[in-house]
Amino acid sequence: NRQYETRLHRGLEETIQAVCAALKLHDGYTYAHQKRVAALAETIANEMDLPENVVHGVKVAALVHDIGKLKVPCEILAKPGELSKIEFCLFQEHAQTGRDLLKDITFPWPIADIVWQDHERLDGSGYPRRLRGDEILLEARVIAVADVVDEAASPRPYRPALGIDVALQEIGRGRGKAFDSAAVDACTRLCREDRFMFPAV
Repeated sequence: NRQYETRLHRGLEETIQAVCAALKLHDGYTYAHQKRVAALAETIANEMDLPENVVHGVKVAALVHDIGKLKVPCEILAKPGELSKIEFCLFQEHAQTGRDLLKDITFPWPIADIVWQDHERLDGSGYPRRLRGDEILLEARVIAVADVVDEAASPRPYRPALGIDVALQEIGRGRGKAFDSAAVDACTRLCREDRFMFPAV
């Protein structure tokens, strides 16, 4: 049983690596973003004292949370300035696409649903289904915080980095409204106390 479990976990890790490699060919920025978000989300989950298995699930889901962007044209992903209404609708579809790509892979965690939900917000202002509060999986709520922080703190294809202070201000404004309070507090402590650094990707 232990050997079977080891082989199963190895197979899952290889599946994740293959999925990430496919995204890297399409959009190297999103690939690097996923790596950074996974590192921060895993650290936040540990800081929240979540069970080891949940922490592992957070990490795996974060590593593929934007896999649906395979369907989004690179011109939209890297476009400077504001997206048109049609372009933004195409962009938002990546959450559903991600779920569709992952839903038939057997994971020990609800990876497809976590990926589907990481752009949802506690107050119902997110997408694609405008879920609220506990309708959103805890893992997705953790990844949402890490995702927003990396988006602000790291350079984007169309703008320079805004910095960690701006990133923490953004999640602080949404604490308890858009974002999970415990995840925001854990992330803020880690960054303010210099206990986390984004990995070089």
